[in-house]
Amino acid sequence: MTKPPNPQRRSRKSHDAILAAALELCGEEGYGRVTIEGIAARAGVSKKTIYRWWPSKGAVVLEALHEAADTTASHPDTGDLATDMRTQLAAVIDYLSPPSHAPLAGLIADALGDPELAERVRERLIRPRIEEFEQRMRRAQEQGQLHPDADLDVALDLFYGPLYHRLVFHLGPPEPEYLGTLIDHVIRALTPGGSGAT
Repeated sequence: MTKPPNPQRRSRKSHDAILAAALELCGEEGYGRVTIEGIAARAGVSKKTIYRWWPSKGAVVLEALHEAADTTASHPDTGDLATDMRTQLAAVIDYLSPPSHAPLAGLIADALGDPELAERVRERLIRPRIEEFEQRMRRAQEQGQLHPDADLDVALDLFYGPLYHRLVFHLGPPEPEYLGTLIDHVIRALTPGGSGAT
């Protein structure tokens, strides 16, 4: 006898199709033009299926971006902070490029007027990456590669702020030379004896 379809496997297939459809449509039409109806049609599911798992378009896109961001969460630790930050920031740049660029920029704009969505963005996308970053910076402080009193909140803004500035203002990904210069300047400012030492 033929076995009946596995509901769990079927649900996962629909789940993945919805997330893929959301990112595809954001890239093709722009976040603002994407609707739940459009996502459902592209994924081959009903609107009811989507609303069973997510309350809004923003929540669908957030979930899709969260899964895509998993590969950028971990900070390598080779013992060389500059090399590790080049590797990690290059992964972030890849993440901020298509197909994630349009949905992420749209989600950020949407979150500005939706405190509940903004909190979910912080919890799902931002906070885990900040925690990873702080752990890597503390190890660098213990190894003497960063000043022990370096402000890690400021370090976070210095490393990542320029990348998100380019995302929001549609300036495109930075060139490798820019990334190297950025990292060199930030590390120099935060190292013992550097211009940012206290």
